[in-house]
Amino acid sequence: MADKTLTRADIVERLHEVTNLPRQECQMILEDVLETVCAELERDQDVKLAKFGNFVVRKKNQRIGRNPKTGEEASISARRVVTFKPSPVLRNRIETAHQGGGRA
Repeated sequence: MADKTLTRADIVERLHEVTNLPRQECQMILEDVLETVCAELERDQDVKLAKFGNFVVRKKNQRIGRNPKTGEEASISARRVVTFKPSPVLRNRIETAHQGGGRA
């Protein structure tokens, strides 16, 4: 699957295969989960998914940056960004899969 991006439709299909629930219900479940995560992040709440990782909202201060093409200085406004930190379990799975010893 290295050359294909996993999409919502792929996740819905996988949920359908594993649970035997109707695809429409699987889609609603996925949308509800994603909406819950987004709503919490909008409220500046971190989201921790055990054995997967943490989504954290960080506040970045205003700063001066440079246009890489022209080198001209430009002001970058303060903003909030979402970062993701994978759990040690996920990191280990990815490393093991990369070494050919696990599921890919």
